[in-house]
Amino acid sequence: MASLKDIKRKVVGVAKTKQITRAMNMVAASKFKSAQLKMEDFRPYAGKFMDVLNSLALRVDTNTHPLLAVRDPKKIRVICMTSDRGLCGGFNTNLIKATDRFLKDKTAEGKDISLICVGRKGRDFYRKKANVIAQKVDILSKFDMTLSVAIADEVIPSFIKEEYDELYLIYNQFVNVSVQKPTVVRLFPLPSIGQDVDVDADKRLDYSYEPSEEVLLHKLLPMYVHVLVYRALLETSAGENGARMAAMDNATSNCEELISSLTLKMNKARQAAITAELMDIVGGTEALAKG
Repeated sequence: MASLKDIKRKVVGVAKTKQITRAMNMVAASKFKSAQLKMEDFRPYAGKFMDVLNSLALRVDTNTHPLLAVRDPKKIRVICMTSDRGLCGGFNTNLIKATDRFLKDKTAEGKDISLICVGRKGRDFYRKKANVIAQKVDILSKFDMTLSVAIADEVIPSFIKEEYDELYLIYNQFVNVSVQKPTVVRLFPLPSIGQDVDVDADKRLDYSYEPSEEVLLHKLLPMYVHVLVYRALLETSAGENGARMAAMDNATSNCEELISSLTLKMNKARQAAITAELMDIVGGTEALAKG
């Protein structure tokens, strides 16, 4: 059995850890609430944006825009979104596993794959395991639409110049605090704009556009990429803080259980020490009485 002093030291150490995990849980809960509100407010906007884009694409020839060009996908680029910090359960691990499966499948097909890492954890993991051509780290604690615009501005010209043929976005879709679903979305070429809306031609509203439909489509397609990337950033932020909140709550509960177990051991060790001292006193008294 460990000594009483060692057990007391462990109890103090676990109690300090419990204070840290509880504080991190409270901080994550505060950040999660803000991130969740932003994400939930943006989801309807992203959905309506897609509806408008589909409605517009039904009236024009979408084959004229370079972002809709379909080529033989020999070169593939992937944007992998992870968190900048750890201590958030399996949030990053599950996403990296999904990314690994995707990369292995495409590599087995003979595709040339390059990676853009958004988030430190993904960058650190793939730095020596994949062809990382760009990275954005330490940016997820505070960001706005300018970040998604910057990411889109890096990938759009390269696709138009045919430096690669397909672009995929892999991120964790927020379901609830405990569940974040790894999701793979194809960004380029944009999937079936104007072809996945099942609307009777007689029921379509006839809008008047100014400028023309073609000009609007050319303006809105890059903006749609901004919207997709920004939504993924919001989902990643909310999912990270939700996962960290759940992980720190579990860690705090584990600390409490460990403290209870150590306290029981400490009491047993104290009782054993007291019993030993009493036996020494009784033995000494008996020796003096016999002398």
